Amino acid sequence: MSVETLEQRSTVRKIAPRYRVLLHNDDYNPMEYVVQVLLQTVPSLTQPQAVDIMMEAHTNGLALVITCAQEHAEFYCETLKGHGLSSTIEPDE
Repeated sequence: MSVETLEQRSTVRKIAPRYRVLLHNDDYNPMEYVVQVLLQTVPSLTQPQAVDIMMEAHTNGLALVITCAQEHAEFYCETLKGHGLSSTIEPDE
């Protein structure tokens, strides 16, 4: 019985942990620039979504950009930083 249990367990695929890409507010970059960088960095975003994200970061100090696999999240975060924006990632719990 224990052998069967082990076999069953090994077939269960672990879902890759998801990560949240966060945009932090800054007092340096113009709002239009932030929206442009978001659109360039995350191809799945629409203009209205990018504007909403920028406004949320501006108003609340922090905004969720996207939730995705860790490699993508790290890439988006580094790309945003490369354009002078403040960004971090955290596990999506």
